[in-house]
Amino acid sequence: MQSLQEGDKSVKQFFGMSRRGNLQEAVSGLYQPQFIMLLSNDTQFEEHVQTLEKLYPGVPSIGCIGMCYQTQVVEHGVGVIAFSDGVAATANVLEQVSTMPVKYIRRLEQDMQRVNASSRDTVCIDFCSGNDACVLTTIHTALRQRGIPLVGGTGDQGKVSVNGRVYPDGVAYALVRNLGGRVKTYKENIYHQLGDYRFIASDTDRANYTLGSLNGKPAKQVYQDILHVTDQEILTRTFQNPFGRLNGDDTCIISIKEVNGNALACFRQVNDSDVLLLLELGDYRAITRQTIEQICADFPRRSAVFSVNCLFRYKLFSEQGYMQDYLREMASLGSHAGFVGYGEHYNNRFVNQSMTCVVFE
Repeated sequence: MQSLQEGDKSVKQFFGMSRRGNLQEAVSGLYQPQFIMLLSNDTQFEEHVQTLEKLYPGVPSIGCIGMCYQTQVVEHGVGVIAFSDGVAATANVLEQVSTMPVKYIRRLEQDMQRVNASSRDTVCIDFCSGNDACVLTTIHTALRQRGIPLVGGTGDQGKVSVNGRVYPDGVAYALVRNLGGRVKTYKENIYHQLGDYRFIASDTDRANYTLGSLNGKPAKQVYQDILHVTDQEILTRTFQNPFGRLNGDDTCIISIKEVNGNALACFRQVNDSDVLLLLELGDYRAITRQTIEQICADFPRRSAVFSVNCLFRYKLFSEQGYMQDYLREMASLGSHAGFVGYGEHYNNRFVNQSMTCVVFE
């Protein structure tokens, strides 16, 4: 735990990486961090977690297996994102997330007291191993007591790290408090409704995220009839045309994972009676500019931006030759870094094909 003196220091965000997977190289120039995020690869993850703890003993840290970025994307190797100066942070884990994450919720409640968390200046950042929707609902029961926002995502290989230890089947989280100003979270959606299609989901398998029927017809057939695509094309067409689930005035994006007979397996849970829309890709370049303009309007002074981009957005932007331009545009905000997730977290919502971020004043 870092000392919690109030101050007018602004947050300093560090980004370091090594495409060779050399952690020493990645942390070169990182001094006196107050919170560290580790993004590693599946062969070196455990080794990196232990080494990081030796290099920075007692510094709150969370980690997972995944790609990261600043002005370039690190697909393999290792990346480190760290905050120093104007933050107070604490990191911890909820275990058994596939079965009973609520068993450990007291840890989060105590941690909120420890950093004196408030909705104005504190964010929860999480890396999850799976069962995201249930995990986020659990975490939100604690965070909503103080109105603390959350940004995070899913790592690879079903494991995360906290404070030098690896946990299978867990969610690693950190409470990060900005001692020099506000924090605010954002979610970017680059899709809008296609036509006026509305579907009632049925024959769903919640355990396997399977969508059987839409308005009583086989889900695969409905998707193919509207978009005129073959079985093989469905999996790449989800980049342009995912489903969306209505959630109040918000739309949660649902990506298609694979064709399963006449059903569609998705990357997030669909329940019987959910109202679904068919979505289409919008002008993502213009939408990115709008997001940046909104952040600048809300925060004339920004010390750091941490974001989570979906793997499918990364693939889409790369295919369209936009990924480097995107990172350049986001860099106009100042210090911007983040990681590529297998699903994005925004407060109590688990979404696909989106970007979520937190801005530090």
